Amino acid sequence: MIRSEQIQNAAHLWQEHLDSEFPAHLRGVEFEGIDMVTLDADTAGCAYTWINNGGALDPERRRILQTCIEDLNRVIPQINDPSGHRYYQRLHRLALLVSRAVDTK
Repeated sequence: MIRSEQIQNAAHLWQEHLDSEFPAHLRGVEFEGIDMVTLDADTAGCAYTWINNGGALDPERRRILQTCIEDLNRVIPQINDPSGHRYYQRLHRLALLVSRAVDTK
């Protein structure tokens, strides 16, 4: 997949994420010490930066993104509510798309 397609796919998922309401019942909730609002914000911030920088991500954000992916892998199975699960599953797909594109650059 060429870089412009990767950015376009990520931008589409990003827009879906922006159009989705944060699951209110997960506000203030932690799983395994991982705050769900912070996880959302950190992951979204990395994706937003990557999209707006034309597919570039600095080393610090790469590290943050990798940590977010690991945290998403741990918390998603613990989310029982379908809307919350969908919300974070989409965020996970976005994070993986960005991470794979960063790794292939």
